[in-house]
Amino acid sequence: MSYCEHCEGQRFDRARVLRLLRQMRKDLEHAEGGSAEDAIEDALQAIRTMDIPHLEWEDVSGEVIH
Repeated sequence: MSYCEHCEGQRFDRARVLRLLRQMRKDLEHAEGGSAEDAIEDALQAIRTMDIPHLEWEDVSGEVIH
């Protein structure tokens, strides 16, 4: 049993985004001032700048989890 390339890519990308958000949270704990709206806007902008490719789904033989 395995993940298809598309799902495996999504799992990897999700992990990258979560690591980025955790680092931003840690950085904000040490920063002074700023609003929640600014923090969310900074997080969205950081995610937008990440290089996250789009993988097309491909039918493969064998047992695959989606």
